[in-house]
Amino acid sequence: MDFQSLIQKFSDTTENQQKAIFNNLFITGNKLQTLFDNHIPELSLKQFMLLSLIRQSDEPLTFTQLGSLLGCSRQNIKKLALSLEKKGFASIQSSPDDPRASRICPTEKADAYFHQEFRTYQAELQYLFEVYTPAEIETFFQLLIKLHAGIENLAQKTSKKESEHE
Repeated sequence: MDFQSLIQKFSDTTENQQKAIFNNLFITGNKLQTLFDNHIPELSLKQFMLLSLIRQSDEPLTFTQLGSLLGCSRQNIKKLALSLEKKGFASIQSSPDDPRASRICPTEKADAYFHQEFRTYQAELQYLFEVYTPAEIETFFQLLIKLHAGIENLAQKTSKKESEHE
C-alpha cells in the first residue's frame, strides 16, 4: 500500500480523517527525525531542538520547564542534557532558586556550532517548506497552534478521567 492509497482509504469520513491525521503526525515526526538525524552533524534532532530552546531562552530553564516545552519528561531532558554536556555543547547547573532543580546552559561551543552549522539546517528547512505558498504556511501555522490546544484538551480530559478512576 502506498501513501496515496492510504489517503483515499481514509478520506471518506471525518472520523477516518481524524485517524489519518493522528497517524500522519506520528509518521511525519519519525520521517523528519530520521532525515535531520542524518544531516545534522554531531547532534540528534532532539539534542538540536533542546540546544536551540536553551539558546533562545532569556534565562536558563530547568529540566522540568524544558520537558514541558518539548512535550517530554524531565528524565528525557536530563538524558539529552547529559549528552550535550558530554559533547561540550552545554553545562548543567543547579538552579539558584532551588538547589534541587537542574538547569542547562549553552556553552561557547554551542554558539559557534549554531553560527557555523545552522545555515545548513536553515537551508534544509527551506526545502521542507518550498512546496507551500506563504498563505498556506500561515494557515498551517494557525492549525498547528490549534492542534497544540487540542493536545492540551486531550491531556486535561484524560487526566480528569484517570483521577475519577482512582
